[in-house]
Amino acid sequence: MTSLSKAPPVSVLLPVRDGSAHLEEAIGSLERQSFGDFEVLAIDDGSVDDSYEKLSAWASRDARVTVIRQDARGIVAALEVARRVARGKYLARMDADDVSDSTRFARQYERMESDATLALCGCRVEYFPRERIRGGALRYEAWINSASTHDQLTREIFVECPIAHPTFFMRSDAVAAVGGYRDRGWPEDYDLVFRMWRAGRRLGVVAEPLLRWREGEARLSRTDPTYAHDAFRRCKVHYLLEAFPAATRGVLIWGAGPVGKALAKELTAQGAALSGFAEVDPRKIGQQIHGVTVLDTVRALAERGFFHVGAVGQSGAREQLRTLLSGGGFEEMKSFVLMA
Repeated sequence: MTSLSKAPPVSVLLPVRDGSAHLEEAIGSLERQSFGDFEVLAIDDGSVDDSYEKLSAWASRDARVTVIRQDARGIVAALEVARRVARGKYLARMDADDVSDSTRFARQYERMESDATLALCGCRVEYFPRERIRGGALRYEAWINSASTHDQLTREIFVECPIAHPTFFMRSDAVAAVGGYRDRGWPEDYDLVFRMWRAGRRLGVVAEPLLRWREGEARLSRTDPTYAHDAFRRCKVHYLLEAFPAATRGVLIWGAGPVGKALAKELTAQGAALSGFAEVDPRKIGQQIHGVTVLDTVRALAERGFFHVGAVGQSGAREQLRTLLSGGGFEEMKSFVLMA
């Protein structure tokens, strides 16, 4: 049995719903942490397999572990139950099917202790098992591992959540100050990161792969409508319009493909005025889409009265657009943002 200090500095939030298949592997990775002064708040969220029994067996041999059983209420409710009983200065996330490197908590704790300005610190990830990882997942892994500083992370924030949720290591008071986890019909981790950013909190990442992130068809991101593309889009547009009120008066969208058209539809649904599209494809220039004209890049760069939003799916295309807009005198995160 492992002992712990009266008030451990780290509280691990571990929601579990029918996670028996991989739970012991996740538990083992926590037991092997080189930084051992933490508590685990394991919330069994209505499991019908033997997850609760496995969690209880773990708690019986490790005094750091508290198991709370509840009816199936969802991940946000489970995380909030855990957060409200957590005693740590820091909150660390972990999922029941992932594997943390033995140095993960030590590295994140050291990073947070050495930089009092950071409110949330993640780490890089590695998808596994590797034989299941294909093109799209590999591209996403490369993207989410590409940024580590606050400025790098925030300029990617409208593409998607720039830090993997199971890697979150957060100041408890910073999470409480923005209202904790919320269920708004879109991804709870993305919503929390946006609220942290809007509150002026700084983000960071330990630039090493300290979490193995399991890929599989049963992941919530593949099965729950909360994580569907349109839910992500609603979240992005909500915080875009909140952060940049000028966008409600006119948005020029760079990209008249499927990404740009879907974004335009959501922007107008949330009350923004659509002022035009910009395109490099000569076949699209001059067309009318959603009642506005598709402009060439020269005309679009001359449009200074509108907020500009890049809406292209591929990372390479986003970088080209970033260079084009910056070179044209626009300032990222002030007069333009990039989305996907």
